[in-house]
Amino acid sequence: MAWVLSMDEVIESGLVHDFDSSLSGIGQELGAGAYSMSDVLALPIFKQEDSSLSLEDEAKHPPFQYVMCAATSPAVKLHDETLTYLNQGQSYEIRMLDNRKMGDMPEISGKLVKSIIRVVFHDRRLQYTEHQQLEGWKWNRPGDRLLDLDIPMSVGIIDTRTNPSQLNAVEFLWDPAKRTSAFIQVHCISTEFTPRKHGGEKGVPFRIQVDTFKQNENGEYTDHLHSASCQIKVFKPKGADRKQKNDREKMEKRTAHEKEKYQPSYDTTILTECSPWPDTPTAYVNNSPSPAPTFTSSQQSTCSVPDSNSSSPNHQGDGVAQASGEQIQPSATTQETQQWLLKNRFSSYTRLFSNFSGADLLKLTKEDLVQICGAADGIRLYNSLKSRSVRPRLTIYVCQEQPSSAVLQGQPQAAGSGGESGSGTPCVYHAIYLEEMVASEVARKLASVFNIPFHQINQVYRQGPTGIHILVSDQMVQNFQDETCFLFSTVKAENNDGIHIILK
Repeated sequence: MAWVLSMDEVIESGLVHDFDSSLSGIGQELGAGAYSMSDVLALPIFKQEDSSLSLEDEAKHPPFQYVMCAATSPAVKLHDETLTYLNQGQSYEIRMLDNRKMGDMPEISGKLVKSIIRVVFHDRRLQYTEHQQLEGWKWNRPGDRLLDLDIPMSVGIIDTRTNPSQLNAVEFLWDPAKRTSAFIQVHCISTEFTPRKHGGEKGVPFRIQVDTFKQNENGEYTDHLHSASCQIKVFKPKGADRKQKNDREKMEKRTAHEKEKYQPSYDTTILTECSPWPDTPTAYVNNSPSPAPTFTSSQQSTCSVPDSNSSSPNHQGDGVAQASGEQIQPSATTQETQQWLLKNRFSSYTRLFSNFSGADLLKLTKEDLVQICGAADGIRLYNSLKSRSVRPRLTIYVCQEQPSSAVLQGQPQAAGSGGESGSGTPCVYHAIYLEEMVASEVARKLASVFNIPFHQINQVYRQGPTGIHILVSDQMVQNFQDETCFLFSTVKAENNDGIHIILK
């Protein structure tokens, strides 16, 4: 009896082992090569779950499937999106598979569809500035494209097209009923869009996205059918192979418990369904970038900036408040916001903020702006929106002398007059803020504050000891004490050719 029980245990253990072996091969077969979703759904193990599938899931059955023949990384956690490493310039096959069920989309049976393949940024921050990033890449790599089709190796594609203004997109027609494979080459590498200190494996991820369209009533391929994408990183030649090997070796060193937290590596990459790439005016790669908004002279006048000849009148009070014409106001319209961006050297972001009012722009935090515009421009835009203007290098106070008390020689300085003119009338002083610290700036801002035609001022003098007139030079201005008070008068120049200003 003991022998019989022993035999039963051996047989039972063998059956269990055979059953486990049969199950262990299922996942490997699915990941070993390209497969159609229809074939997967036909497997008995999935067929048993058909009753639990809702009608909504049935309606979402994708009409197409795209499979890229490149292995996924084994160092990706279970619930994260797959990541695939590509070598720069190497041709990779994308299989275009018809995944329709019987009777699905009869309108495209026997007809061609159009697919657009793009390489785009995965990070949202870079998506916002995609146009600027691609223009910078184009400047550094003249004549090159980010994405190309390897036409000799491709199968079943018709009427291939590449637009010189869309360096990261290719398009073609294909017949879903026939075998179709598009071989792509990605020429940009992930580290070209990161600072040098964050190079190597820290390069930015990209996305390969395929959008497919059918013909409309006018024969144009504009009716969207399906979109799918996958995450990639692009390395210099052979770099992807080394990275894949390193990831595999790292995973082999992990414990069995740790390995359970990571996805297995598959020989091919299945592109997962996603939203279509936006064809809105703010998208930079689908259509040729439209020019930045232009404004007529009447629109320009709605957001005025003080002329450089002004004396910064809005510095009154604490001397550091931002001039109202230079700082955007919450009440600014979208057009005024656009003009403010142009005047403050943010023209490359006018399209990005085309629908923003002044209030919308001011609500953005520093972190928001850095994420949208990058570190350098984001901080600069934040400072322009929030910070106050730079404090002037020198402040002087000036009062125009009344004609009744105007004496060219022997007149005491205003500082010793107790703030009153000879007639007892209080002297009203104006603050003059100097940034350049030169004599011409003094003349220019005096003319602006006291409504004197600047072109009529010949010389500016300072009254010295015994009433002598000393020519105000740049060096003298640089030696003015901060917050010095001056009275000034005007006299006609020789031959009535303009006027002289005399500071006392």
